[in-house]
Parts: sequence; structure tokens; C-alpha cells
Amino acid sequence: MTTPLAIAFTPNYFVPAATMLRSLLEASAEGQFEVICLVTEEIPARMQQKLIRLGGGRLNFRYIPLKGRLEGVYTDPRYTEAASFRLLLPELLPEYDSLVYLDCDVIVRQDLAGLYAQTDLGDNYLGVVFEAPIENQAERFRALGCDPRRYFNSGFLLMNLKTMREEKVSRKLLEACKVPYLEFPDQDALNQVCRGRVLPLSPLYNGIRTFFLPQYRPDFEREYPQDGLWEKVQREATIHYTGGKPWQLLTVQFAAWWRTYDALPEEIKAEWTAPAKVQRLWRFYRIWPVGRMVEASRSLKRKLK
Repeated sequence: MTTPLAIAFTPNYFVPAATMLRSLLEASAEGQFEVICLVTEEIPARMQQKLIRLGGGRLNFRYIPLKGRLEGVYTDPRYTEAASFRLLLPELLPEYDSLVYLDCDVIVRQDLAGLYAQTDLGDNYLGVVFEAPIENQAERFRALGCDPRRYFNSGFLLMNLKTMREEKVSRKLLEACKVPYLEFPDQDALNQVCRGRVLPLSPLYNGIRTFFLPQYRPDFEREYPQDGLWEKVQREATIHYTGGKPWQLLTVQFAAWWRTYDALPEEIKAEWTAPAKVQRLWRFYRIWPVGRMVEASRSLKRKLK
């Protein structure tokens, strides 16, 4: 079974996108993916060929140019237009009943092909991971008309395209985005329009920044009280870099991203030069005693699997 996966990136984001795809292949050992790339700029042919080789026959790529398709929709200058393309997917892809949407600032550590095959969305629009709201977020969520404990991050979604098409959800989402006060326009619109029609999924599938910071553990365990789940998230959850990006600065789960980057083919790394300061931080981590111990432990666990 082939899993349809939608992503959005530009040539400038090629290496982070490739790093995410490398992690996807490792986490879904037997998975085959139809990767639907939503782009505002043409991805050069050489980059497209490098992604094909990276996929090793398990990734089939399709590119959909969407520049200008969001006319009249407010997009925050902090984010690229591509971030809102997920709102158009039900109408863009009439041949699909459902798919996985994934941001590219992610290291996948869960089997998304297995999740897709095993999940019945029913009449829900989306399968989502709820955030565990921290104190200063709750009021903002309420102002949007959302229950703070039912606000979800939109960087990972299972999308019921068929039901969303039938109920013209894309049109409602685009209308909801035509206001300038949304802090995260596409994500806030999805929460407003889809509330009450979402299937909760395990936090293992979208580990946002606050899921990895110990000071927010009480907030996490209030939302997800299952015994041992916090520890499991630290070890196994997909990492979504919702704050600082590890290729720009030292941030949460910094090493996980760089380990995956190091495993990329050299022809992909040649497309990009990471900031020298961050590369030095990663080199220091690998020779620092604690860093060496962590890497040795991970290597042993891989051999024992």
C-alpha cells in the first residue's frame, strides 16, 4: 500500500526537506510513499533527481506549483505562503480520499505508513495531536473560540479529503484566513473550522517543542496523563521543531536532527552550507563526553534491534 504524503517547501528549504524524508524512510521501514510537493518556486531538476535517489524506489514525487493561489488570504510575514497550501488539499487532489500532511522541520520517529493504513477517520475532517497548552497560551485559544485543551498543531495531519470536499471545508478555511489578527493563520483557521470534527492521535506523532522541555512536563501530563508517556515521548516521538530550527541554533533535540543530516548522501549536503557556528556546536557535541555517551548508547540500541 502506498501512503500519500503532502509536503510544502522551496529550493531554500531543500536540505531540511530531504532530512525529514530520510527520517521518514527510517521510521517506516517498509513504507512506500507518494510524495506530493506543494511549491511556490520550481524545484531544479538536479534537486528532483537527488530526491529520487534518496528515496531508493520507495518515494515517488509529484510537484504542484501553487504560486498566487492564495490571493486575498492573509499570510503572516514570518511564514512562507507555502505554509497555508494545506488548506487547498481537498480541492487540489480530488483523486485522493485521505492523506498525511507533514511539515519539513520534522524528524520522523514513528511509522506513518502504518498509522495511515490503520486509522479510520470516520466522519472527522482530521486526525491531529493536541497541544498541551501552557499558561500564557490558553487565553489566546479561547479568543479564537477554541477549547485550550483541544487546540492542535497543524504541522502533522491525517486529512479526510473526501469529507472535507463534500462539505466545502477549503472554502470555509480560506474565508477564516482573510483576517489579519490570527497569530498562526492556517493553523488557527483549521482549529476554528474543524473543531469538534477531529480524531485525537498520540503525542508520539507530533512532538512539538514544549513536549521535550522539562519545565512543561506538568502541562503535558495534564493533557496526557498515561503512565510513562512523557518518557516515551522523549525516546520515541516524532520531533517537530516548532521553535528554533536546529540548523540555525542550539535548540531542543538538536542532535537528533544533525544525526539524520549526517546520514544524507553527500550530493544532497552539497546543496547547502549550514551556519559555521552551528556546525561547530554539533562537532563539539560529538566529542563532548556526555555527547559521546549518548551517541554510543544509540549505536548499541540500533545493533540490538
